[in-house]
Amino acid sequence: MSLTDWIVLAATLIAVIGYGLWKSGRSQNTDQFLMGNRSMPWYAVGLSVMATQASAITFLSAPGQAFSDGMRFVQFYFGLPLAMIVLCITFVPIFHRLKVYTAYEYLEQRFDLKTRVLTAFLFLLQRGLSTGITIYAPSAILSVILNLNITVTTLFIGTLVVLYTVYGGTKAVSYTQLLQMSIIFGGIFMAGIMVAHLLPANVGFVKAVQLAGKMGRMNVIDWHFDPSSRYNVWSGLIGGFFLQLSYFGTDQSQVGRYLTGSSVGQSRMGLIMNGLIKIPMQFLILLMGILVFTFYQFNRSPLFFNSYAVNEVQHSKVGEQYRQLESHYNAIAAQKQQAAQKLVSALNQNNEATVRQAQQQLKAVNIQADTLRKQGVALIKANTKGADADDTNYIFLNFVTHYLPRGLIGLLIAIIFLASMGSTASALNSLASTTVIDVYKRMVNKEASDRQYLTVSRLATVFWGVVCIIMALYAGRLGNLLEAVNQLGSYIYGVILGVFVVAFYLKRIRAGEVFIAALLAQLVVVLCGWFNVVAYLWFNAIGCLLVVGIAWLLHQISFTPSPAEE
Repeated sequence: MSLTDWIVLAATLIAVIGYGLWKSGRSQNTDQFLMGNRSMPWYAVGLSVMATQASAITFLSAPGQAFSDGMRFVQFYFGLPLAMIVLCITFVPIFHRLKVYTAYEYLEQRFDLKTRVLTAFLFLLQRGLSTGITIYAPSAILSVILNLNITVTTLFIGTLVVLYTVYGGTKAVSYTQLLQMSIIFGGIFMAGIMVAHLLPANVGFVKAVQLAGKMGRMNVIDWHFDPSSRYNVWSGLIGGFFLQLSYFGTDQSQVGRYLTGSSVGQSRMGLIMNGLIKIPMQFLILLMGILVFTFYQFNRSPLFFNSYAVNEVQHSKVGEQYRQLESHYNAIAAQKQQAAQKLVSALNQNNEATVRQAQQQLKAVNIQADTLRKQGVALIKANTKGADADDTNYIFLNFVTHYLPRGLIGLLIAIIFLASMGSTASALNSLASTTVIDVYKRMVNKEASDRQYLTVSRLATVFWGVVCIIMALYAGRLGNLLEAVNQLGSYIYGVILGVFVVAFYLKRIRAGEVFIAALLAQLVVVLCGWFNVVAYLWFNAIGCLLVVGIAWLLHQISFTPSPAEE
């Protein structure tokens, strides 16, 4: 990066983080550290909710996902608006009325301690692993920019976020996210304009999208019902609904965000704001990946997008073989450009036969290029044991650092860093609050002073920070980070949601019944994933419905009347 980019990057990070710490002040008690004194307005709640979900993974991996697999991932979010409505009607008023710190406190009031501990443990397990993945994303950026081993950059980023969260608590996180999302929206808009501007003069935005469509990348809607397909309308509306409902309704990293609202109404408006904006925002981020895909039809792309891995293999014993592959790949890039121009000309002529011919020619060239890429990946894996062989997380980063103008590069990288810090800090804060409220305060020391609980909250933040950093060191082996983090959540979210559904709506079902149901449902979900029975989004619906169904069945065959029946 240029000096200008470094200045923009540093200035943006310092300004946003400083603003958050200044507005929040140092947390003086547990309520301020964990809940921000429950004083946030609706727009701050909405932006904080969005920023918690929109980690660096969103801005690094989503364009790469669209580049390699098309727009179909946007269907993942189709169940979100409906989930927000259900949350506003049910979860939000209950949590506000009870003035709980964590969602799991309610479960002890409704059932018993073991049910509360089980759901809290499942959350801590899932969120701890997922947060490690969000730390990995900005670490990958620093690794590429500074040409450092990613272990070094992971330790640096993880330590930085932990210190920031320990000092400011949830209020600093929320205020930082407020400014952060404003910068993110502006940065995405400017990046989209620049990507379109860098296309050839005869290829405007519409032609770029048309070309991507002919190459199978504009697959926004898939009405075909196929449980094995990861992304279609039905998996998005049904599986996505259950995932989003569980994520926003039972994941403490999100519950903690909207419980900071000053009233039920403010929390509801913040969630509705998220439901209205999230799908268009995700669509535009994926669309940038489509434009980058079109851009590389007219320009030479790297054989492998992870420059650190490329540098390693080029200086190894297989370096000469890799350079030969690069030479062949560059020759194919020239053929790809000619074929892409032919397809654009055919689209301009609106001749279907010519379009089909040019389309097949471009597809054939891309298949040749993909074959060479696979050979390059094989060399990288052979040279470095355990190497990250999936470069989709580096596609957009590589484009940004090589083609965008000075200043904008620094701003976009600052945006990715801010997204990571916001979501990671929110997650660490939620892990700390669950550990302190659901474990330490409930089971270890019920009579401690508020100052002691505040100290334990900070220590818990540090502990989970270390756990997440350790997980981040292994995250590169998980493939596309955006899919990895949602797959992890899908294994657990449905079961937790099922427990809450029973708690809210099936009043006669008792603690023992729902506890056994949750354990059995979790086992079934894990087996579904192990044997690849259905696509991962369906795990959420399966887990929730199994908990409800098994708990109801156990209640029916029980001979002991429930308290309500006595």
